[in-house]
Amino acid sequence: MAVSGAVMVTFLVLHMIGNWKIFFGAESFNHYAHWLRTMGEPVVPYRTLLTLLEVVLVLSVVLHMWSAWSLARRASAARPVKYHGKKKSHAQGYATHIMRYGGITLLLFIIWHLLDLTFFVVNPKGSAATPYERVVADFAPERFWVTAIYIVGVVMVGLHLRHGVWSAFQTLGLRSPRNDRALRLLAGGLALVLTIGFLIVPLSVTFGLVS
Repeated sequence: MAVSGAVMVTFLVLHMIGNWKIFFGAESFNHYAHWLRTMGEPVVPYRTLLTLLEVVLVLSVVLHMWSAWSLARRASAARPVKYHGKKKSHAQGYATHIMRYGGITLLLFIIWHLLDLTFFVVNPKGSAATPYERVVADFAPERFWVTAIYIVGVVMVGLHLRHGVWSAFQTLGLRSPRNDRALRLLAGGLALVLTIGFLIVPLSVTFGLVS
């Protein structure tokens, strides 16, 4: 779970940086989108490396979900009868709900995101438009409900990351009582940066800063 999560976090950071190309104008953003599909040419055919990266990402998502399901089954089998007398803390309950139900919300959000800006099924401009035109049309002021979907999805990503990154440090044996506070701050800071970094694009379009 920790390793597959690390792969996805790396993807999110790179994806966020790529999204910021939109602030340099249509030409820069469209050039970046074209470059993603032509990486490695002419050594490898068109879209080969991007497809391989997508396969790795999908496998990471599947393995992450399988790990969560497998760990939940192990925990249930190891403790078939609930503990008595000691209630779960608010922090533990929060983390459980965020990671469990937040994961389901994230899966639905990923599906919507793919249908929107990868397969163009729900995008108002469709496949004939440029990447820049699709983003601008998608988050136009009159389509604020789409921006709202992304706000909810990205916030859930941030909450999931906040707990998940810290848990990964612990799983990989990097946490100690001495650095626990620093690692928590690092996890929270990364989650905050990614949340703001992803939301700034749709919000900038919705409020007319990018058009």
